[in-house]
Amino acid sequence: MKAMILAAGRGERMRPLTDTTPKPLLEVGGKPLIVWHIERLAVAGFREIVINIAYLGYKIPEALGDGSRWGVRISYSDEQKEGKLETLGGIVKALPLLQESDPFLIVNGDVWCDAPFDPHKRLAEDKLAHLLLVPNPPHNLKGDFGLEGRRVTDVPRYTFAGIGYYSPKLFAEVPYGRAPLAPLLYKAIREGSVSGELYRGAWYDIGTPQRLTELDRQLLS
Repeated sequence: MKAMILAAGRGERMRPLTDTTPKPLLEVGGKPLIVWHIERLAVAGFREIVINIAYLGYKIPEALGDGSRWGVRISYSDEQKEGKLETLGGIVKALPLLQESDPFLIVNGDVWCDAPFDPHKRLAEDKLAHLLLVPNPPHNLKGDFGLEGRRVTDVPRYTFAGIGYYSPKLFAEVPYGRAPLAPLLYKAIREGSVSGELYRGAWYDIGTPQRLTELDRQLLS
């Protein structure tokens, strides 16, 4: 299975830290956010990782190279000319790099989580995605999705962790271009095509400098 790390965001809420550094390269616990993902993916057994880049994107390949130092191969989906394509647009552009992986794992580059990644994950025959949900943090008390057993519902109860396994069939009819992921997910959820699970371990959405500082303090202690 291949994995994709979403790393093209502008990180407006992280300014001024992101004025000169792309958000995935901000350090926490002594290393860039994105390196935490790469290390954990490598340990789990993933060998091919796709990273999409846009804002200050050239700095990410400069910092990470081809991934050989972690025993993985990194490919880059470059959105610098288009500008940020948003989540769905970025996934659609990267599909050629994710070929022959059904499903593939997608991880938001601006979250930190100790949930195990599974390179052997398989989706049920009637499912197009499997999402990791977490208890609602203080900044998202309403939540995003619900769970009925293993089926994800559109009744907000838990927060989407930004980690999911997806079949390429979910994106088969999506045209190239800038687009958010949420509307497509909600459509699949209402059709009963999305499974999920609740993870109660450590998860952080690094959305503000304050949250970055808090996580940094916890990891260093």
